[in-house]
Amino acid sequence: MSDIIAYRLNGEIVDTQSIEDNVNSAEPVYFDNSKDALNVIRHSCAHLMAEAIKIIYPQAKFFVGPAIEDGFYYDFRVDEAGTKLGEADLEAIEAKMKELVEAKKDIVKTCFSKKEISERFKDDDLKQEVLKRIPDGPVSMYSQGIFEDICRGPHVPNTKFLRFFKLTRVAGAYLGGDETREMLNRIYGTAYADKESLKEHIRVIEEAKKRDHRKLGTEMKLFTFDDEIGGGLPLWLPNGGRLRSKIEQILFRAHRERGYEPVRGPEILKADAWKKSGHYVNYKENMYFTVIDEQEYGIKPMNCVGHIKVYQDEIRSYRDLPLKFFEYGVVHRHEKSGVLHGLFRVREFTQDDAHIFCMPSQIKENILEILSFVDNIMQNFGFEYEMEISTKPAKAIGDDAIWEIATQALKDALDENGFKYGIDEGGGAFYGPKIDIKITDALKRKWQCGTIQVDFNLPERFDLGYIDSNNERQRPVMLHRALLGSFERFIGILIEHTSGELPFFVAPTQVVVVPISDAHLDYAKEIAKELRKIGVDSEISGKNESLNKRIRSAEKQRVPMIVVLGDNEVANRTVALRDRRSREQKDMKLDEFTNLLKEKLSEVHF
Repeated sequence: MSDIIAYRLNGEIVDTQSIEDNVNSAEPVYFDNSKDALNVIRHSCAHLMAEAIKIIYPQAKFFVGPAIEDGFYYDFRVDEAGTKLGEADLEAIEAKMKELVEAKKDIVKTCFSKKEISERFKDDDLKQEVLKRIPDGPVSMYSQGIFEDICRGPHVPNTKFLRFFKLTRVAGAYLGGDETREMLNRIYGTAYADKESLKEHIRVIEEAKKRDHRKLGTEMKLFTFDDEIGGGLPLWLPNGGRLRSKIEQILFRAHRERGYEPVRGPEILKADAWKKSGHYVNYKENMYFTVIDEQEYGIKPMNCVGHIKVYQDEIRSYRDLPLKFFEYGVVHRHEKSGVLHGLFRVREFTQDDAHIFCMPSQIKENILEILSFVDNIMQNFGFEYEMEISTKPAKAIGDDAIWEIATQALKDALDENGFKYGIDEGGGAFYGPKIDIKITDALKRKWQCGTIQVDFNLPERFDLGYIDSNNERQRPVMLHRALLGSFERFIGILIEHTSGELPFFVAPTQVVVVPISDAHLDYAKEIAKELRKIGVDSEISGKNESLNKRIRSAEKQRVPMIVVLGDNEVANRTVALRDRRSREQKDMKLDEFTNLLKEKLSEVHF
């Protein structure tokens, strides 16, 4: 059996049926776990799943079924009655898929005109929806057994290559992502070239379920959501409020030490300001608008315009630059209800946002300062990270020449200092290219968090200036910068990364004091008072419950340290310490214990 499943030709992946006479000038894609191979395998597995569904549910109609970063999915309608499938239905679909793999069916590609395809699927409304999104010209179709679908491909030549797969979950998806359209079934799955890789992926999925920040956030009483308030609008409970506050306070001090000035812009601005900035044309669908005194206003999705207005408040000299403004800015973005997901995708969130106004000659040094700040934060929170430069998107403002200068400035800063980075073509913000900071968590998942953007366009649009050493007016450059991205998303990632065992310096409750009886309560209060003096949050667990139940409750909250107090501890002014992070139990003098806590707090260097 040949292990070539596709070819790379002129930068494109094509299947074995499409290579024709170009084999000698193409690079083979082998049946393995390379990125190219997995895209082909997973795309093909989506079609395999669709065939199984079609056999089990003959009335089923299919919309789209692409490969995605870690697997694949298919959107489909089971029947005209709108039947919804659940997790329990996956087993039967998987079993049928395995039968089809053993049948070793060829996957056959044919091409038609768009008119021919439209006629062929004239009674299939979902296929007609797909055709609306396809430009005029030849249209390819792939078929296997009883299933056929309009598809660009590429696919493996035979279903025998699709042995190692797993269906992972069921969801709903609006037709074409439009909330006003019907809700289709969506089934997600993944596939690999070997059993071991699939097994490891399934292990990660199961571990991710245990670490789900929505589940842990409930257990730890950090945040909640309420339908009466609205989707995507988190409510921070006292524990979560303390967690956020600690991160905010640490970062505030770190910003001030690095010369950043705190500012604050309004959360609602006239629509004219958003028109001037380009947001109205390029970002309007993501914004919320209202009318006040017959004047249209937009709720801010970003903080940049407010900071521009702070800059414009007075005449600036080259001696003032760089000017570094930062704000914990609350922003609102219109997200469709179908994509809302815990703290990862919300409609209101707070950015650790900053804007640096500098001379063009200062771009490099400021980017390097930001990268040093990023490295400092990631080390303290225990994250590995990588960087990616995102270039001009299709929807953008400004001349190509300006974009090229800005993009090159980012590359130069990274190249000259030996930083490794990838390129995301077309992934930049509409006003400038950017460096994205992508962190890797304990499960080796990658998350995009921080960003650094070089912007020549907004200073031009708002006519920003500074007076240079020759007393002439010049245009500053604007660097947009967020380190965590948003507090919400970063906290969600941190919860999953640590499985709720948050670093001591940000844990909402760092110590739970458990007096065995009321006779030990006064000593517990004395300890809590001492801990407050050194900046440690503690709680006294004095409920009328058993000792074991109170300890279990503290453990469920993932409190780093539990202190138990009995007659011996009161008499000797000691504590019986249970350290969850080190998994140790020991008796300590009270002053020993407070010194230990001071050391733990001082381990953080921002």
